[in-house]
Amino acid sequence: MNDGERRLQDHLGTRERADAFYDRQVLAQLNEPMRRFVERQEMMFLATADASGDCDNSFRAGPPGFVRVLDERRITWPEYRGNGVLASLGNIVENPRVGLLFVDFQESIGLHVNGSAEIIDDPDAPPDPVPGRRSRLWVVARVEEAYIHCAKHIPRLMKVPRQRGHHTDVPAPKKSDYFSVDGAVPACTPG
Repeated sequence: MNDGERRLQDHLGTRERADAFYDRQVLAQLNEPMRRFVERQEMMFLATADASGDCDNSFRAGPPGFVRVLDERRITWPEYRGNGVLASLGNIVENPRVGLLFVDFQESIGLHVNGSAEIIDDPDAPPDPVPGRRSRLWVVARVEEAYIHCAKHIPRLMKVPRQRGHHTDVPAPKKSDYFSVDGAVPACTPG
């Protein structure tokens, strides 16, 4: 716990509850149920900050097992070609602190993993978990804290397969243009 947390806990009268949470729920490694949970996830949210504290939060996804548990203190995932900005990786270069959030929306279970990360450019890396893709880099995160996310605040969602071959007379805008910088609202395709 940091000083800011302690001051707010004292101000709001939650110190005893927070201490009990840390004693019962927060681990310095991934236990076996946590490792199994991570290995079956298809998405992760990655929080990073640069040296000056400017933050970035990014989404990562892949088939179950795209995030691999190396042992109880280390996990790794592949980094693929994206928009070329490299905000998360650039932040890790300046400040290795990371916060990972895994959420299973079907089961309403979440797991926080906090620690430090390094970027690995290793030609001997394990085979890519996404068929037909080749990662250029891998990130290895060292676990310092792992704890459950309160299930009562996770919506229960169903997985829906992607639609392929859906055709209309109106061309759909590219998803990358959805929030365009010119302020134009993209056209919506009918139902």
